[in-house]
Formats: sequence, C-alpha cells, structure tokens
Amino acid sequence: MTKKIPLQPENFELETNTVWSFPNRGKWATHDAKYRGNWSPYIPRNVILRYSNEGDTILDQFVGGGTTMVEAKLTNRNAIGVDINPVAIELTKKKCEFSCETNSKIEIVQGDARYLDIEDEFVDLICTHPPYADIIQYSEDIKGDLSHLKIKDFLTEMDKVAQECYRVLKKDKFCAVLMGDTRKKGMVQPLAFETMRLFELVGFKTKEIIIKEQHNCKATGFWKTNSVKHNFLLLAHEYLFIFKK
Repeated sequence: MTKKIPLQPENFELETNTVWSFPNRGKWATHDAKYRGNWSPYIPRNVILRYSNEGDTILDQFVGGGTTMVEAKLTNRNAIGVDINPVAIELTKKKCEFSCETNSKIEIVQGDARYLDIEDEFVDLICTHPPYADIIQYSEDIKGDLSHLKIKDFLTEMDKVAQECYRVLKKDKFCAVLMGDTRKKGMVQPLAFETMRLFELVGFKTKEIIIKEQHNCKATGFWKTNSVKHNFLLLAHEYLFIFKK
C-alpha cells in the first residue's frame, strides 16, 4: 500500500532567528528536489507566512521548479509565477495541479524577470530564488537566461530585476531574495552582497539578512579533498535578504 503524502509539513514552526537550517528539505504536497538548484519549501513557507496574508498576491519571477507556487497555494495566497524557460513553466503547472482546501488563484506564465507584464504596485510579496550567475545553467540557448552570464554581466541584468521588483511591489511590502556566493581562482566572489546593494540602490531597505545553511551539496567529497589540498573553505551557506519598499 502506497503511503499517502501529506499536503502540509508536520510540526511546522516559524523560524525566529537569522540562521536557517533545513537538513530535511521537506517533501510534503508535490515538493521534491528534482529541479536542480531549487530551494527547500521551508524557505518560501516561512517568508509567505511571515510577510503576507491570506488572499495576498505573491510573485516569483524565477519560478524554476515551482516551489513558491505550491506554497502559495497551500497557504491560501494568490500567486504569479514567471520564468523565461518553458520547461520550468510546464513543470510548475504540473506541480500545482493538486487539490487542496484553499481558493488560491495561481497564474504561471513564461516571461522575463527584467521586463514583467505586471502593473505598478500590484504585488503584495516577492519571494524568489534567482540563478547565481553561471554556477548552474538552466537552459542551452534561451536568449535572456541570466544563468549563462558571468558575474559582471549578471549583476548588470540583476539591476533591471531589482528595478522591476520595486515597480511591481506595493509600498511598505516585502521582497525576499535568496542568493549565494561563488569562488573564482581561489577567491570568494561576494555575489550575494553585490546583489543586495543593487536592491538597496533602487530604493529598497534591508530588513533582514538571513544565513541559510546548505545541506547535501553534490560533489562534497571531491571538493572536501580539494579544500584541504588547495587551502580554501567550502561555501556552505546562502543569504536570504528581506527587503522592504
């Protein structure tokens, strides 16, 4: 007999400090880790419950594997999911096909995070997990896919993303962005803080900086050996920035 998958996490409690760690990434509803680089559903659940209300409209313009949309539906929020990759769009639509006792309206559309087809100050909360420059490439040849860009060009385009976030978000509402760093030629590239600065420059105020611990990273054995051999520390955290307009 197949075990029935629960729609909600068991014994869920909101995070109360600025270090988040989810060794068990969460497998309720339609969540899984099959979409490379997707975030634990505990992250959008915490953000959505803390920074929005039932009936609000959530935006994730890098919708990827659909985690944010699933959480919006489970928590009775409306949501708009955008991605430049049609594979992500189809996957997210399938992820949201389950039935639950909410009245959420979930809209999934192909589009560009730099040029959103959304009116000014329409969104109640932005909750998104962009690519980290070219660490993971999510398509082969889609024009406008930011995951193909080196750091300098990536940040140029993320400035446009930040401007769009500010435009579509209502005043006094929140924008949550998860971003990690990378390492080039042995030196840390502070991609996260560079991104944070872009959001501040378009007008956002930084309410929280959350350190999110990473677990189950692929190739850890290989990199662990090399970290000792070449004397560098493994990057085992990301930053979740909570901005306020």
